[in-house]
Order: sequence, then structure tokens, then C-alpha cells
Amino acid sequence: MILVPDNIDDSATVNVWYISTGATANAVTQPRTLIVVGRNSNLTVTENYVGTGNACYFTNAVTEVMLAENAVIDHTKMQLESETAYHIAAMHVHAARDSRFKSHAFMSGGEITRNTINAQLDGENIECTLNGLYLGHGRQLIDNHTCIEHAHPNCNSYEIYKGILDDKARGVFNGRIHVWQDAQKTDALQTNRALLLSDDARVNTKPQLEIYADDVKCSHGATIGQLDEDALFYLRARGISRPTAYRILLRAFAQDVLGQITIESLRDGLTERGLAKIDRAGARS
Repeated sequence: MILVPDNIDDSATVNVWYISTGATANAVTQPRTLIVVGRNSNLTVTENYVGTGNACYFTNAVTEVMLAENAVIDHTKMQLESETAYHIAAMHVHAARDSRFKSHAFMSGGEITRNTINAQLDGENIECTLNGLYLGHGRQLIDNHTCIEHAHPNCNSYEIYKGILDDKARGVFNGRIHVWQDAQKTDALQTNRALLLSDDARVNTKPQLEIYADDVKCSHGATIGQLDEDALFYLRARGISRPTAYRILLRAFAQDVLGQITIESLRDGLTERGLAKIDRAGARS
């Protein structure tokens, strides 16, 4: 449990680590993280799920986040489980008026991964941002489901999820924005983009808008494709090898999400550790 009392404005940072050694085959862990931030307080928190070894294990995680009035939370989740593991997680967010919640999710581990985020905007003038980047290769399955409930007027939500998949990896994105009848002046933006680096990689995407108010500004979209050959040719024409050009374009695609992580050391670490998959993909191209 992470509890921040009222009126604490010192930009505190808390790092939570869940480490599975894989020493025992078929082990199950069920971590629960409860984060409560009081009025006029702020918190930066990272959740890190790391696995070692080759044994199969199952992580079943729940994170609950509660923001009081005018609270601010910047949350980053890093999922680097062993690629023989299963990772199923849910995050439930309850935000009071004038609060700000920002989530960054990075996923590259696990044989099967499923992340579910439910955010309840229970007051006016709330801002909620959900960002995600998932990288898959081999036969990995990475599944993301999000739901943002706009229950009151004058709230904003911004969501962008990106995926890079190689080999026979599978990706799923289902994003839902629900605007209640009283939630006038809602501003909601949802984007899902995916790059497929092989003919066998697949992504299923389903962005959803469910709107019952009539004075709103909401949009959603999804794109799935491969790297632009013209962009590759442009870089190669300037003396850059094809593998290097491949890596440059993939890193640029991912940086749109990673660049929003506010903790510089974490942002740099994810770029170096997690995007090693991108470098391997570029080397094979």
C-alpha cells in the first residue's frame, strides 16, 4: 500500500518491484498494489514486473489507484517477465474532481500477457492519459483492454497504444470510451497503431466510442501496417545500411510513447533494455 496524505507536494517517487525467479515450475503469484493519493498531493510511481529463468510461472496482478480532489499521479508499468511466463493484470482507477492521472505501460515479456485498465472519472475537470507500447516476437500474445468512463462534464482523456510485432506474435487492443449522458464538454482522443514486421504477425484492434452526450469532442482511430519503403530508401540513399535504417524508423515509432515518460532514467533504461527486440528485428531485416 502506498498512501500519500493531503497537501504533500514534494514530487515523491516510489519504485515497486515484483521479481519472479522461476525457481519453482508452475508457481503462481498474486500481487496487489493499492495507491491512494490525498487532496492536493502528487506521486510518481513505477511498477516493475521482472522474471528470470526458463520455468513457467503465472503472475496475476491487481493495482488499485485512488485520486482525491486535485491529486496528481504519474504511473509507469514495466512488464519484463520471462518469455515462458503468463502475466494477467488489471488496474482500476478512481479519480475525483480536478485530478490528473497519467499511465505509461511497457510490455515486452511473457508468453501470454493481458492488461486491463478501467478508469472512472468521477468528477469535473479530470484529465486521464493512458499510453502503452508493446513489443512481441516468437509466439507471444500481448492483449490490452482499456475503458475510460466519462461520468461528469468537462473532462479530458488521451490514449495512445502502439505495438511492434515480429515472427508469429499476436497483439490485441480493445479500447472503450464511455461518455455518460451528463458528461457534456468531454474531450476524448484514442489512437492505436501497430507495425507488423513479418507476414505471420497479427493484430486485432477494436477502438470503441459509446457516447450519450451531445456536446462532446471525441475521436478514435486504428492503423496497422509495415514500415514505409520510401522512408527506408530515403535513409539508405544517405549511406545508411538497411538494418540500421530499419532500427532508426522502429525507434522513432516507439519514441512517440516512450518520450512521454517523465522519469529520465526509466525512459533511457526502457529504450536500452526493452528495445533490444527492435534492434534484433532490424538486424534480421
